[in-house]
Amino acid sequence: MLRYFGFSGLLTVAAIIGAFIWLGPSGAISAAILIAIEVAFSFDNAILNAKILDRLPALWRKLFLTVGMVIAILGMRFIFPIAIVAVTAHLKWTTVIDDALHHPSVYAAHLHGAHASIAAFGGAFLLTLVLYFFLDHEREIVWLARLERPLQRLEGAVWVAPLVGLLAVGAVATVAGEDRGVVIRAGVTGVVSYVVMKLFIDALGRLTGETSKQMYSGWGALLAFMYLELLDASFSFDGVLGAFAITDKVILIALGLGVGAIWVRSLTVFLVEKGTLSEYIYLEHGAHYAIFVLAVALLGSVLFEIPDAVTGIAGLGVIGASYLASREVIRSQADRQTDSAAA
Repeated sequence: MLRYFGFSGLLTVAAIIGAFIWLGPSGAISAAILIAIEVAFSFDNAILNAKILDRLPALWRKLFLTVGMVIAILGMRFIFPIAIVAVTAHLKWTTVIDDALHHPSVYAAHLHGAHASIAAFGGAFLLTLVLYFFLDHEREIVWLARLERPLQRLEGAVWVAPLVGLLAVGAVATVAGEDRGVVIRAGVTGVVSYVVMKLFIDALGRLTGETSKQMYSGWGALLAFMYLELLDASFSFDGVLGAFAITDKVILIALGLGVGAIWVRSLTVFLVEKGTLSEYIYLEHGAHYAIFVLAVALLGSVLFEIPDAVTGIAGLGVIGASYLASREVIRSQADRQTDSAAA
């Protein structure tokens, strides 16, 4: 376990000690809470990452843990929110950075002002991802058959998934009031972003003769890596926004959520190298149901407040149920093997 989580553990201790030296006991507590929340609410992200990382060569796995960590901490937890505020509030970068470092309440207000665009993009992106999974007629393993089998029978998943995503964005936009235009632009961008990434990866796979079980290579590996980083961005949106309920210190938020993101990456590598997803066959399904909950929560948050705890607990509950269902399958297979041996 130290091999997989030792570095994350050391960073956690260092981050909490650093927060204590900087802000005292309250800072240490806030850092610990932010790390715990990021880990708990991003478990579905780790499962989904593992599915992609399992097909990446060793070099790209190392990049995921090195360059990817820099992107996760500095890029998605600090620079990206600043970019969003600068664009949506029509402010200079220098002004936004100054607000983030010296006037956190002003920065937080600007960030919450950009909530509609952030939530619409993230929700639409993740909803489209989920729809592609459940509409995939080639998927052999199903968990909740009565729900999943009818979806698999729908033809034209390549256009049905984005169409349903766009309809969901449109439904939210119709009741979004003054945010209608923002929701439409951001939501359509989210749907298109996922579709483009998926089609590019699929096309490269066909050109190189790769099957769904073969390793990515060349441009396919690069796009898969970019896809992982884009996934991380989508999962980080709600965390960044919700973190301001705990503290208004931007550096502390980036530190806490960044260390949590490193834990998620360590968990991803653990799942890949231990073959957990192939053994616990319903975990991937549970992750996608949890992502569906997150996508609905993000889109719904454009219209009304949804406590992060509700989304997180619901997602963890679904993943927990899929884990227990997988354990039951493993137990049943073991019982059959025992009975066969006895016979």
